Amino acid sequence: MTIRKALLAAAATLLLASCNSSDEGGIDAEALVNAAADSANWITYGRDYAEQRYSPLDQVNAETVGDLGLAWYADMDTARGQEATPLVIDGKLYVTTAWSKVKAYNAATGEPLWEYDPEVPGETAVNACCDVVNRGLAAWGDKLYLGTLDGRLIALDRESGAVEWSTVTVDQTKPYTITGAPRVIDGRVLIGNGGAEYGVRGYVSAYDAEDGEMLWRFYTVPGGPDEAEVEQQYLANARDTWNGEWWNLGGGGTVWDAMAYDAELDLLYIGVGNGSPWNQAYRSPGGGDNLYLSSIVALRPETGEYVWHYQTTPGETWDFTATQHIMLADLEIEGAQRKVLMQAPKNGFFYVIDRATGELISANNYTPVNWATGIDMATGRPIEVPEARYDQTGLPFVSTPGAGGGHNWHPMAFHPVEGLVYIPVIEAGFPYFPEANWLPDMNRGFNVGIDQSAGAMPPLEAVRAGAAAGTTGSLVAWDPVTQTERWRVQYPGPWNGGLLATGGGLVFQGTAGGMFKAYGANDGRELWSFAAQTGVVAPAITYTVDGEQYVAVLAGWGGIWALAPGGVLNETSGAVPNISRLLVFKLGATGALPPAPPLVRRPIDPPPFTGDPTALVQATYDYARYCGACHGDAAIGSTVLPDLRRSAVLDNAETWQMIVHDGALASNGMVGFSQSLSKERIEGLRQYAIFRANQDKELGGIGYQQ
Repeated sequence: MTIRKALLAAAATLLLASCNSSDEGGIDAEALVNAAADSANWITYGRDYAEQRYSPLDQVNAETVGDLGLAWYADMDTARGQEATPLVIDGKLYVTTAWSKVKAYNAATGEPLWEYDPEVPGETAVNACCDVVNRGLAAWGDKLYLGTLDGRLIALDRESGAVEWSTVTVDQTKPYTITGAPRVIDGRVLIGNGGAEYGVRGYVSAYDAEDGEMLWRFYTVPGGPDEAEVEQQYLANARDTWNGEWWNLGGGGTVWDAMAYDAELDLLYIGVGNGSPWNQAYRSPGGGDNLYLSSIVALRPETGEYVWHYQTTPGETWDFTATQHIMLADLEIEGAQRKVLMQAPKNGFFYVIDRATGELISANNYTPVNWATGIDMATGRPIEVPEARYDQTGLPFVSTPGAGGGHNWHPMAFHPVEGLVYIPVIEAGFPYFPEANWLPDMNRGFNVGIDQSAGAMPPLEAVRAGAAAGTTGSLVAWDPVTQTERWRVQYPGPWNGGLLATGGGLVFQGTAGGMFKAYGANDGRELWSFAAQTGVVAPAITYTVDGEQYVAVLAGWGGIWALAPGGVLNETSGAVPNISRLLVFKLGATGALPPAPPLVRRPIDPPPFTGDPTALVQATYDYARYCGACHGDAAIGSTVLPDLRRSAVLDNAETWQMIVHDGALASNGMVGFSQSLSKERIEGLRQYAIFRANQDKELGGIGYQQ
């Protein structure tokens, strides 16, 4: 045993006796290594370094959960997607919101303590593929750490919210963003970034928790030829798996969410994202595995040294990231105790991996998969269906799962007593239409290398039939030892919330339809529900104050599914609104939310279409590439951002140009597109929105949703 491991073991013994964050109220290495034993608090994103999101608290259990009531709530000041996991430290709750804001509350009463706004420039929103969200904070000592949408890492005084230091972690001239929560290991703050859809090179960095000095940086893809002579061996090895001039397109591989840490092995695990562009034919002509895209990589947290990797999707071309939740556990497999890492990435397969060596132990699909027939256990590689390689065939392929994944960022949870992993599953396909002669646009718009306009001009008959009818979601209880489904809760739509498992035999999850629910951990029976009035996509937490158990969740409909596919119907009918709130529950509480405000939407009442019908082909393409990620596929907008079919400026070409060409609303996030589109093509976008609005007006203004 190393000296470091011996010290950690001794620290564990001391901490298990005290179960406090530390004697002085600060967060140190002992507290973080033993966070699983600290049931009163929630001091790191996944509750512990293993990221199991399991709390042993059992006051709220299968027998008492019926008495769970609203203790307090707090309205947020940002009506955008809310994805954060709160932290709770010594009776105080800290949470981030959309636009990278931070708020602090008394965890028992909801009394506001302080708030902090990093004043992210509104125009940063155009760089965020998937809403202006933030997933949470990290804690160390007496500080909190925040990654901002515009790429800063900021240290705040935990008591007052005052800025201790701030450092820029990205090249802000490029479309990098940060939406994920930092982690801290031994005084090193770890943060990644996003932006692969727009053309960047991914990496994760470590900063000194005291002063913000950068300590190391780990790039996930090799750089240009001028960097080859100085790069580390792991990048030199990766270079042989790439072709062409990928560095001119960024390469991708952003580390935008998942991390976990094994203190005994001293290994940090990171999840690496998709390629830039998606279509490998443009990113790496001639193929190749393209390391370390779509990989789980093990590093030494002190130095950033590469240790091992496992690539879930070699040569990825479908946006099949491996940035989804990474979870550590010790499982008995075939009579032997194994230290494993578990992940359900976008590609639809659940992986159990030896976390010391990276050896694949088992894999099976947790949701229907048609792009591969399974995983070759000898090589660890997916057995691909040849037709799935649209980048090679040049022919369209409708993949299941699609680009949204069988599982996205929403955290899973593990119940050690039941031996089950709970997965928020998305059941949706995606059409990949390879685009001939595709060209990147490094100014604006998705750089994915496929024709995104395939779904932007649905025939009226398809609208009538409900083209999105086959898209659903589910909560799946998965046995990682047998690689089989134990039970399932089916939902009418995707994009349901992250999970929390508890010692009370419960699993908590919010739904896209606006409910917050508790299920039996062993059988999936619904035991309790609360009408949240908005879609709940964030995961819940639980904690105690003065020995009383609370359950908290941040509610607020948003994220890429709420924006791009145009939302879903809730569980009663109608569109899902955004009402951003922090909801906190305890047994016996009788609080109530104010009545839900009516969802008021402008009618679909457009002016007549006066454009050139032959120009709709170009306009359809432009809309899909430059507008659809925020304003919805086929211009079927969400309730979070403006639905262009209902826009008040459809009949005013001059105002439309001021907004879309000149950027009159840039401070609100609606930048101008003059760098990419001429005024004529921007007028084409107006005519496209008018055309689509008239199509849906014929249906009584329904489209795919009310």
